[in-house]
Amino acid sequence: MDLQDYRKQIDEIDEELVKLFCSRMEVAAKIGEFKKENNIPILDYKREREKLNYLSDNCPQTMSDYIRSLYSLIFELSSLHQRKQSCGESALQRSIVNALENTEKAFPGKALVACQGVEGSFSQQACEKLFDYPNLMFFNSFDSVFAAIDKGLCRYGVLPLENSTAGSVNKIYDLMIRYDFSIVKSTRLKIDHFLLSNKGTAFADIKEIFTHEQAIAQCSDFLRTLENVKITPCENTALAAKMVFESGRKDVAAISSRACADIYDLQCIKESIQDQGSNYTRFICISKKLEIYPGADKTSIMMILPHKPGSLYKTLSRFYALGINLIKLESRPLPNSDFEFMFYFDLDASVYEENFLSIFDGIDNLCVKMKYLGSYSEVV
Repeated sequence: MDLQDYRKQIDEIDEELVKLFCSRMEVAAKIGEFKKENNIPILDYKREREKLNYLSDNCPQTMSDYIRSLYSLIFELSSLHQRKQSCGESALQRSIVNALENTEKAFPGKALVACQGVEGSFSQQACEKLFDYPNLMFFNSFDSVFAAIDKGLCRYGVLPLENSTAGSVNKIYDLMIRYDFSIVKSTRLKIDHFLLSNKGTAFADIKEIFTHEQAIAQCSDFLRTLENVKITPCENTALAAKMVFESGRKDVAAISSRACADIYDLQCIKESIQDQGSNYTRFICISKKLEIYPGADKTSIMMILPHKPGSLYKTLSRFYALGINLIKLESRPLPNSDFEFMFYFDLDASVYEENFLSIFDGIDNLCVKMKYLGSYSEVV
């Protein structure tokens, strides 16, 4: 036999597999209808576990792992099909549809926006990239920005989420657990760090450097070359520049933005001291109200999963079964709990895709808690 003969055999087997798979899905749909009529939960983990064990035990040992992978996916597809046939629209799905219908057709160019830091901060630069004419309110902490949105003090808030060099801003993820909000836009900002000091200060005179902990991580190579220089973390890189200016000292410097040199009348001693030339920070724009603007092609959700084997796998199988690409997966430990984690997912999922709402079909059965953070586009 040659290659074409083997391929012909594969084609014939695939035709039979497709017929059998469709028959299986039809029966699964009937089971879903029966469960709905008799108020029986769609998911039956005991049945799935017993079925997987039976199938893997009754096949050649070399095929056992393949069979488990195949049927784990088939089970997920079956449960999705059952819910699609027998379950109505959930409250979350209705809220998404309402947001699509009622959100303004253009993202506002002018709004009251909360951001952390002081004049000249990178968060301010992100605000100015997202909005044509932002009316800014500065707060001294990320927590205060979330609180301002939660209390309705500002319509929007802009926060740094992750950096290409230093990684995720963990404080933001921790605060996401505490507050209810929606992501309505995101943007990426090129971050260049400069060593700024009061005029007349020489590089050799510097004994202390003020900056934010993220900037410390992003400029770690440069900082390792310094001897006998104290590195003092502060709330914001722009605040660091302001502190240097207000101190009047000639032995301190700040790692901050170029803009802060002009704002606080400082001199630039060293330019572009970050480790990577392609140093970008991703910022998110949040609101209290769910708003979905045209072009929303990214979706973010948070889930607290059961602390047992396979919980994350089942969630990832849901995305795979729907053909959804996972862009980012982040986990954070839950406060006051033992070995429980919050998982954050960024999905390459447009809200306009036909199967988008299927993501949320019975998703509460996969997790302890789920928060839909929003669907949005990124401003480049």
